[in-house]
Amino acid sequence: MSALASVVTLASLGTASSAATPDAEARRSGPKPTVVLVHGAFADSSSWHGVVSRLQKNGYPVVAPANPLRGLSSDADYLKQLLATVSGPVVLVGHSYGGSVITNAAVGNPNVTDLVYVAAFAPDAGESVLGLSSQVPGSTLPESLAPPGTAR
Repeated sequence: MSALASVVTLASLGTASSAATPDAEARRSGPKPTVVLVHGAFADSSSWHGVVSRLQKNGYPVVAPANPLRGLSSDADYLKQLLATVSGPVVLVGHSYGGSVITNAAVGNPNVTDLVYVAAFAPDAGESVLGLSSQVPGSTLPESLAPPGTAR
């Protein structure tokens, strides 16, 4: 995740080029975006500690909320409510299941300028994390999510 700070910086500032676009110029001259870091299902917000430190050192406001892990709709709604309290541009970063959460939470929010996926799920409409992981040979996610004492 140490490379994430560089990825987020590039995503939020736009790529460098000799002919800067008006949009890229506005991004560089405007306020730095708030970076919102969303963890996956088998972690908590403390997993972003090193990334938070590096981003803050570079002057970025950072929020690393606890993902409630109550289901995709509920988790995305929670994040949408949190995003409503953040003014200015926002870069959403999701890890693992957090990728699905940021994808859904960003819908309709004009302040969200970028989505960054760090080893994350980004399902298309109608796809689920469980469905995608079941397509990967050797995935243990379905078994990991089964309630104790049940067989898959």
